[in-house]
Amino acid sequence: MKVQEEVIGELLEKQQRYLDYYFDRIHTEEIERLVEACLQTTGLIIFTGVGKSGIIADKIAMTLVSTGTKALYLPPTNFLHGDIGILSDKDLLVLISRSGETEELCNLVPFARKRNTRLAAMVSNSASRLAKICDLSVHLPVEKELCPFDLAPTTSTAAQLLCGDLLAVALMHAKQFNLSDYVLNHPSGAIGKKMTVTVDEIMQKDLPLAKPDDLLLHGLVELSNKKLGALLITDPDQRLLGIFTDGDLRRALQAHGSDVLNKPMKELMTSTPLTVAKDTLAWDALKLMQRDPKKFVLVLPVVDEDKAVGILRMHDIVQAGIG
Repeated sequence: MKVQEEVIGELLEKQQRYLDYYFDRIHTEEIERLVEACLQTTGLIIFTGVGKSGIIADKIAMTLVSTGTKALYLPPTNFLHGDIGILSDKDLLVLISRSGETEELCNLVPFARKRNTRLAAMVSNSASRLAKICDLSVHLPVEKELCPFDLAPTTSTAAQLLCGDLLAVALMHAKQFNLSDYVLNHPSGAIGKKMTVTVDEIMQKDLPLAKPDDLLLHGLVELSNKKLGALLITDPDQRLLGIFTDGDLRRALQAHGSDVLNKPMKELMTSTPLTVAKDTLAWDALKLMQRDPKKFVLVLPVVDEDKAVGILRMHDIVQAGIG
């Protein structure tokens, strides 16, 4: 176990050193030229690569698509067996390779040239064939692979991924891609729920209500029957006057004993409760409930023009898959 800890520690140090090498030597002007080429592209930005670089190319393309840039990944062999027909003079072809000498990529370049497609290379060898025959090249500095034989793509693929993520986010800034745009591209899953589900959709609408002059003894029946963790104290028009929670009940019993049962709700309620509007995003309501990390709000009255229309519980948010 001790030996393994030493190995892991040594590998982490190497990994950090190799990544520092990348960050210390990357040329921002080369990335700027690639970003500008992407912005000038009116067609598709198509990524390709072989082996592990191909997997990274696929990931970069997917990230670009999800963040507002039209992109696609195709393996180089697909190009040479019919898919090259997708290329046009409106497109940008980005070829990713550590060595810059990958035969499948170098062989693809002349055929892409015939279609007047602009070419960009992402390579770790600035003197490579691929770097020289493309219109522009980004050099991704790699001191050494983390692999003990300096063979398995490890540091090099990390550098490719870092550059791809940087490219995607730089394009987001340049295109002023906002949160609403992002949500449109992610209608399902946790991201979609966070940005589309409103409080009104998940709140409890069968409200536990009490009047200001009701005794706690009577209010306990409503509190117990509705099982929502709180009573909403309202006037005859259902305007919210205050809230009385399970926590308030425990504290009142500790402070006053059984005598508290004969006290009116107006003396026990919190008269300035935290509230939320029904059209608020549930995600924003959750952030409001967690605003004080020392004291999370578990039950939140929902109001519409000062009238109590619902109760939102932390449980409802979590159950909706938002928390």
